[in-house]
Amino acid sequence: MPDLGAYAGAVLSAYAVTLVLLGGLILLTWRRSARIKAALAKIEARND
Repeated sequence: MPDLGAYAGAVLSAYAVTLVLLGGLILLTWRRSARIKAALAKIEARND
């Protein structure tokens, strides 16, 4: 890792915030996908 000097705190906190936000987006997408798959399976079962 390069020497960040006086900006180390700002840069590392920006990386941390970015990772948390990306993780949150991945989690929300995964949960929504599961919910939509369940709803689709319910609709398909009703039509059969």
